[in-house]
Amino acid sequence: VQLQASGGGLVQAGGSLRLSCATSVRYTMGWFRQAPGKEREFVASINWSGIRIDYADSVKGRFTISRDDAKNTVYLQMDSLKPEDTAAYYCAATSANAVVRAAGDFGSWGQGTLVTVSS
Repeated sequence: VQLQASGGGLVQAGGSLRLSCATSVRYTMGWFRQAPGKEREFVASINWSGIRIDYADSVKGRFTISRDDAKNTVYLQMDSLKPEDTAAYYCAATSANAVVRAAGDFGSWGQGTLVTVSS
């Protein structure tokens, strides 16, 4: 399984970014983030069919996960960004059918893409 995340950058608070994750498989996908000095945390996941979606409470209503299987890409649209969203964002894949939140349930990981939100 190959995953390639992109789309990070510097944005002002209240702004938007869209992260992309190119994937070689049609698996259940997740986004996680890790801020400096903090543990990796779940952000969002979408199952292989796109029917089931889950969000962390901290991003619900601001972030949207989606997938375009014709392009083998999973997206994370991030709106109303806050300084506390600053982190390295990682996409991950799991063969599980349902959406999952635990990092240990994901067997494949892409490299991180850095998101910095200035106040």
